[in-house]
Amino acid sequence: MIGAGGRRFHVVRWHQGAGAERHRPLLLLNGIGMNIELLAPLARSLPEREVIGIDMPGIGASPDPILPYTMPSMALTVATLLDRLGVEAVDILGISWGGALAQQFAFQHRARTGRIVLAATAAGATMVPGNPAMLAHLSDPREYTVERTLRRNLASIYNGGGSGKVSLNAAKAPSPLGFSYQMMAFAGWSSLQFLSLLDMPVMIMADEEDQLVPPSNAHLLHNAIPGSRIEMFHGGGHLFMLSQRDRFIEKVRPFLDEDIHRD
Repeated sequence: MIGAGGRRFHVVRWHQGAGAERHRPLLLLNGIGMNIELLAPLARSLPEREVIGIDMPGIGASPDPILPYTMPSMALTVATLLDRLGVEAVDILGISWGGALAQQFAFQHRARTGRIVLAATAAGATMVPGNPAMLAHLSDPREYTVERTLRRNLASIYNGGGSGKVSLNAAKAPSPLGFSYQMMAFAGWSSLQFLSLLDMPVMIMADEEDQLVPPSNAHLLHNAIPGSRIEMFHGGGHLFMLSQRDRFIEKVRPFLDEDIHRD
C-alpha cells in the first residue's frame, strides 16, 4: 500500500530481478471495476521486464475514494506513485478505462512515457458507443459490487463477443463508490483535443467482436495519433488480451522491445 495524492493505493510489482533493468518498467492500467490481479497472466507472460499494476480507488485492495477524481488528477497521482517507487519512465499498457488514463498520462507526462499500448479503449465521452443493452447493464453499480453477480457480469460484458474462455477467479468486487467514481471520471473526459500531440510510439489494439468498445474507436485513435500502429483481433471480445493472450503477447513484446533492438 502506497500513499499518493491524499489517497492510498494497492500497488503490485512483478519481476523485479536480474535482467529487468534492460527494459523500461511496464505500467498496467486496468479496466473499470477490475482489480489488478486479473492481469497477472499478462504480467507472467513478460518475465523479462518489471511490471507495475495499480488498483484505482475503491477497486481491488485500494481503499474507497473520499472525493471524486478526474482523469487529469489521476494521471498526476500516478506520476506521484511512480516517484514513490523510484521509477522515472515507463512503457504503458492501458486496457479499456485504463487506456483512457494512459492517454491522459502520456499527454501530461510525455518525458516519462516510453511506448504505449492502447487495448480495447476509446477517446472518452466522444466514443462510438457499444451494445446498448451492455452499456445499460454496465451503468448499474449494483451489478458489479455484489460478489455473487460480479463474475457472471464480467463474463457476459467484459468478454462480450469473445469465443475464448477467460478466467475470472481472481475478480474482486469493487466498492460502489470506486465503481461510480471511475464511471464519472470517464464520462466527463475526452482525449480528442490532444491526440495529435502524442509523439511517442503508440500501438492500438482492438477486437472486431468487441461489443463494449466497438472497433471503430480503435480506428479513430489510429487516425488521430500520428505514426500510430493498429492491430486487430477477431473473436476475443472485450478481453481479447486475456482470451487470446499468446497472440497478444506476440504482438506486444516486439513493439515494446524495439528500443532495445535498435540499441
